Amino acid sequence: MSHDRIPLLIDTDPGVDDALALLMAFDDPRHEVVGLTIAAGNVGLGHTVANALKLCEVCGVDVPVFAGADAPLVFPARDAAYVHGRDGFGDTGYAPAARAAEAEHAALAILRLSHEHAGRLLLVALGPLTNLALALKLDPTLPQRIKRCVVMGAAVSAHGNISAAAEFNIAFDPEAAHIVFSAFPMVELADWEAVLAHGFRHDDAERWLAAASPRARFYAGISAHTRAWAKAGRGERWHAADALAMALALQPEGAQELLERPLAVETAGQHARGATIVDWNRQTGAADNVAILMRYDQARFEATIERALAAC
Repeated sequence: MSHDRIPLLIDTDPGVDDALALLMAFDDPRHEVVGLTIAAGNVGLGHTVANALKLCEVCGVDVPVFAGADAPLVFPARDAAYVHGRDGFGDTGYAPAARAAEAEHAALAILRLSHEHAGRLLLVALGPLTNLALALKLDPTLPQRIKRCVVMGAAVSAHGNISAAAEFNIAFDPEAAHIVFSAFPMVELADWEAVLAHGFRHDDAERWLAAASPRARFYAGISAHTRAWAKAGRGERWHAADALAMALALQPEGAQELLERPLAVETAGQHARGATIVDWNRQTGAADNVAILMRYDQARFEATIERALAAC
């Protein structure tokens, strides 16, 4: 890879939201995607791996894809097929990609790539944090080699989207999330509540998806189910969670407000398993370990999505 470009490793569970974030990453000239590490989450691992491979094929990129965890570390969790379709890509029946995943496990690939790009690697986690937790258990020195770690997850004031208190990615594998947030000295966090504050209008999305590009046509097809679900349930704005996290990762200069605070993950509790507890008043004395995105430049965010969909 060119030493001028920032190496980008994406841990993901595609998923329609993830697909939009990947289109943004593939289109960014300042970054080079060096790997996609895949976990179960939105749907099962067989589907998430197939979806990652297909998106690479559609975009004409030869990024290695590594299959990882097929379940949470400890307890089973329900997926989000009701949002993304049973296959995670809107049940469009697409022809599978010609290429297969690499033989190396995702957790091992994370560690290897952290050595190959030590001190420069941008790690973006868009799904449950199981692969990253496995890598940390194998090698707790991993954070020392990561330049930036950006996570899409959490609900920082407990307005959850999968339970009353918890966001999907964290709730899917709270033990993994606990391991990750305990290990990294600072995680840049795009949480569900920031996502809700940065929705875009459905008619704008329809205009972007009308672009004469294979990416826009493919994405229009796989996102139709999700967009219809969002329009029926959330009104005039569509919220693409992973796209916001990717915008923060690729263009951190677009962040207009970030707040650093200590964050802990609740792994027990009858009502709050998977909740992310932010010590807003710093009462515990714990060190700040997250930089929470509060406001991002909306025009920049939307322009980045539009460019990514129109890319040839």
